[in-house]
Amino acid sequence: MNRVLVVDDDQESRDLLSEVLVTNGYAVEVAEDGNGLWKALGVDEGRAVILIDLRLSGENGLELLRKLQEKKIACDAILMSSFIGAGEREVARELGVRAFLEKPFRISELLDAVSELAGKHPIGISSREGQDQGKTPGPVGKEQI
Repeated sequence: MNRVLVVDDDQESRDLLSEVLVTNGYAVEVAEDGNGLWKALGVDEGRAVILIDLRLSGENGLELLRKLQEKKIACDAILMSSFIGAGEREVARELGVRAFLEKPFRISELLDAVSELAGKHPIGISSREGQDQGKTPGPVGKEQI
């Protein structure tokens, strides 16, 4: 399983997460809300890892996870947020969330969580910015999202 669906209402976050995951060999689809998630899931490409933000405009991440469970859609979910309370963690676990990422998180944490659920080993990332400017990229996995 190498398919990852990124659901985040922040365009910059979606772009960065997508770039990192694609660089590491994942097939990535992005959505800014529940409508985008349902469209992406409508394309039957097998089981997916869903990286979903807790705080979305409209339906929040937990509401979308509840609907996934009700529709019996098989996925492995990672919930991300700048703050995840104990009650939200408990509900998320009941809804099948397998990992949590608290923003800001290191790229290495993202890759570890996704690779564990996808059964794939990350290949690492490089800093395009440093290469474009003739600089040596920093250590892999030290960047934050």
